[in-house]
Amino acid sequence: MNTRIKKVSVDEKEILRNLLEKYNYEFSRWNLEDVNFLGQYGYDYLDCYWTDENRYAFFIFADNKLAGFAMINNIPEAHEPADYSVAEFFVMYKYRRDGVGRYVANELFNMFRGKWQIKMHPKNVASVCFWNKVVGEYTKGNYRLSEFASSEAYGDGTKGHIIFFEN
Repeated sequence: MNTRIKKVSVDEKEILRNLLEKYNYEFSRWNLEDVNFLGQYGYDYLDCYWTDENRYAFFIFADNKLAGFAMINNIPEAHEPADYSVAEFFVMYKYRRDGVGRYVANELFNMFRGKWQIKMHPKNVASVCFWNKVVGEYTKGNYRLSEFASSEAYGDGTKGHIIFFEN
């Protein structure tokens, strides 16, 4: 499968907002978040990806079709310094288990060199397995997993697991 990423332009913000709704709907089974009075989950920090330094949003394409998105920032998920964090990462079901997510994660790790943190909801077992495998392969096992280490809990009160590594 031909996979690529493309930085999201400000003109494409609404497309990303639409994909975030799908992502947040899927994620609501773990964090138990509700929609707002407009029937949307929303994303409070979306505009920041075009106004703040060190925030990056990318579309994911598989065979030239929109397949998801990745959002990177420099906000630590735990009380340790970080150069980069995976804020959000979403690959649509159709494109999962085809190497799309692994390819994108590796591309992002190669683009952004430094100390990384990746927060995972422990009930999202597929995500935990994915990130442990991808980061394990990328770092050749040179990473640290800290359970229930995040500085903030998810909406359901669960503290996230965090992967730490440096590239």
